[in-house]
Amino acid sequence: MLYVIIGHDAPDARDKRPEVRPAHLQHLDPLARAGRIRIAGPLLDRSGSLIVLEAASLAEAWAIVARDPYVTEGIFNRVEVKPFQQVLP
Repeated sequence: MLYVIIGHDAPDARDKRPEVRPAHLQHLDPLARAGRIRIAGPLLDRSGSLIVLEAASLAEAWAIVARDPYVTEGIFNRVEVKPFQQVLP
């Protein structure tokens, strides 16, 4: 099952992001290498980030989010996780 994760940036995220980014990428790297991240990156309006993740359940997707340094270090002040159906390609 695919899930879309939208992390909404905290007001001070821009200042804190460079320090936390390496840990965030290290957290996601095993998932990316396993092919479980379909797409990920920042929103260009600088309001947050988006990840499309393959997970066994909504609970697993939330568990991955809960361990993300962007969450634990306060880069994201709000996160949405929703089931997603890929139609194209």
